[in-house]
Amino acid sequence: MRQIYVKRRIFVGGLMLTAVVGRSANAAPNSVVGKAEKIRGNVRRRQGEDEAQLAVGGDVLDNDYVSTSTNSFADLALSDTRILLGPQTELLIDRFIAGQGGTLELGLGRMVFDRPEGLSKVDVAVRTAFGMIGVRGTKFFCGPSRAAFAVFVERGAVSVQGGGVMRTVAAGQGVDFDRPGAAPSELTNWGQARIREAYASVGLL
Repeated sequence: MRQIYVKRRIFVGGLMLTAVVGRSANAAPNSVVGKAEKIRGNVRRRQGEDEAQLAVGGDVLDNDYVSTSTNSFADLALSDTRILLGPQTELLIDRFIAGQGGTLELGLGRMVFDRPEGLSKVDVAVRTAFGMIGVRGTKFFCGPSRAAFAVFVERGAVSVQGGGVMRTVAAGQGVDFDRPGAAPSELTNWGQARIREAYASVGLL
């Protein structure tokens, strides 16, 4: 499968998992927004020209670009939200504010977004080359899974928009994309085998 490196300007007309991101514009730039809870292999963070290896306990900053190498995994805690990254994954924390939400940009690879039940809702948008995912307090997977790109929701619901089509994906359901710019497939219920494969790909077994 050809890997796709995504810059922000590519998303016009692409897949959008859409959320209205209500947050303060006064957040301090490059502030600490989380910590690296678990690291396996080679994981790096970049902020402008500053690049370094990310270790367990290391700070994650607003506007950090986090990348994992082959056979590498990252478990990031952004306040109460957990972000798990699989191998050869690139994630830009475009803007994240604790208790309010923000925007993440998945350039390559796969991730799991996990916010525990019972917490207040936050508005988060995840941009990808295939579309945009709008999140409001949930647990979901996105990335390659038996298709060029897929979204699966374990808990809660997300809105997925791409190719001029929007679908609401509920718990137990998923959608596939065969290429960037395509509309999401019809909703399907994922079986346990596919769910296990997806979670294993980000280090969840």
